[in-house]
Amino acid sequence: MAQDIGNSTKERFHALISGRVQGVSFRYYAREMARGLGVTGYVRNRNDGMVEVVAEGEADPLRQFLSWLRAGPRLARVEGVDVTWESFEDEFRAFEVRY
Repeated sequence: MAQDIGNSTKERFHALISGRVQGVSFRYYAREMARGLGVTGYVRNRNDGMVEVVAEGEADPLRQFLSWLRAGPRLARVEGVDVTWESFEDEFRAFEVRY
């Protein structure tokens, strides 16, 4: 769900990425991509083999980040991305890898 902040639209999503997404530097590259786009939030490996991402930011960069997540880094094989759009919360100050 989008929220207008001044002249910009802020959004948030929660994504679960499946496929060969662990052991291929997915979290590192996701963090670098998000930071480059000005997106905040986190990425973490889950015990079920998926990667979880919660991200917030301006609508366009956030959608660019989601597009990147659908492909992942070179060694990854993304088979699915389950995305839930949520209300923007302004919860994060940076994008980080969580363990």
